[in-house]
Amino acid sequence: QAQLIESGGGLVQAGGSLRLSCAASVRTFSNWAMGWFRQAPGKEREFVAAIRWDGMRIYYSDSVKGRFTISRNNAKNAVYLQMNSLKPEDTAVYYCAADISPRRMVLTTDQRAFDYWGQGTQVTVSS
Repeated sequence: QAQLIESGGGLVQAGGSLRLSCAASVRTFSNWAMGWFRQAPGKEREFVAAIRWDGMRIYYSDSVKGRFTISRNNAKNAVYLQMNSLKPEDTAVYYCAADISPRRMVLTTDQRAFDYWGQGTQVTVSS
């Protein structure tokens, strides 16, 4: 089973930026759609962003559109989430996840479709 390891979380002031990284332990990563999800205290885990295996389709939640950017580097088996103009309501544990259906053309935002999950990285935005 593949491992997904997130990094880059931390404490930042409102208006600041962070870049999250997620590294996969297998080369089949390049065939997978990848997603970022987050869970704030007392709330359900929610979709943030997703990118298709070839990088040619990307979705964002309305709450982060225009502020966050998802990208991937298949040569490095990595996916990234650049987070700008951070707000206190962005405070959450952020998880990366993999949809391992090979080269799926339909990009989903449904977390039930994602098979592998990282351990999460904490992002805290202070006001």
